Amino acid sequence: MSSRNKILTAVAENQPRTAPFPEFEFLDAECIYLSETFINVLTGIGGTVIPVETMIEIQNYILQNFNQGPRTVTNIPALNNVAELMHQSSTSPHALSDVDYAVIDTRLAVAENGAVWVTEKGLSDRALPFICQHLAVVLNAGDIVSNMHAAYEVINADDYGYGTFIAGPSKTADIEQSLVLGAHGPKSMTVFLMM
Repeated sequence: MSSRNKILTAVAENQPRTAPFPEFEFLDAECIYLSETFINVLTGIGGTVIPVETMIEIQNYILQNFNQGPRTVTNIPALNNVAELMHQSSTSPHALSDVDYAVIDTRLAVAENGAVWVTEKGLSDRALPFICQHLAVVLNAGDIVSNMHAAYEVINADDYGYGTFIAGPSKTADIEQSLVLGAHGPKSMTVFLMM
């Protein structure tokens, strides 16, 4: 028997016993307060959460805080009086290069990592959440799930061509262990949490 066959035979004979996949229902019990957990995690990674009850509160916040840059855009029709309404089209990502603030909506967020699920639905271009200087997301508190296992159960039923999870502002500390915000995406991330 060759050395190769001896090694492969030894590996085959020394496999661990098979075990069933673990149950993840206990993870749901750990996140009883999903909104609170989401807020704590997102702020811990550099994001900001603004609890709101109405779109008027979001409009007021945008007027007071977001209209300092050259261009504020949104995919939410209810915000068209405070931001430029972007329609889904074949807009080139280069046409978005001057977007300072982008306000988008989501139908899913994850408490355990502070991430929001973003798809191409309603976006003028999938580059928008990454090319803007500052990203804001409108999220209903009822759309928060406890963990990624629960999130994948939700998104498996969705019909989308593109989707990604975004958690907090873009950041890196690769060079000299110095934290840089906005290295390859938005410098800030604000979530308007509709209670």
